[in-house]
Amino acid sequence: MNKKKILIIDDEVAFTNIVKLTLEMRDKYEVCTENNPLSAIETARKFGPDIIILDVIMPVLDGGEVYTELMADPYLRHIPIMFLTAIVRKEEVDERKGIFGGRFFIAKPISTDGLIKAIDEHVHA
Repeated sequence: MNKKKILIIDDEVAFTNIVKLTLEMRDKYEVCTENNPLSAIETARKFGPDIIILDVIMPVLDGGEVYTELMADPYLRHIPIMFLTAIVRKEEVDERKGIFGGRFFIAKPISTDGLIKAIDEHVHA
């Protein structure tokens, strides 16, 4: 079985470690984490993810800036991106079906099942 490759870009090391372990326990995902937004593009190019989970609030480069760089890269621009952030409430996400400004958002905190459902819905088969 081919595992879905997930790249998590978030400056919170503890958060990315927990999500990585939780997803990899399901044995259907291969997860790479990047905690330095300045290295996000290089990591994405090396890892070749099926989907990117991107935090919004990060130091030096925020998620919007990383997103812009990802979309400017011909090798990476086709990869689905989900913003995972605490700046939107779950109620807001539910009301708007997760779409803000044409982009998919997930509110922190999120359950493991909720995250897996969102990943599976947005990874291109």
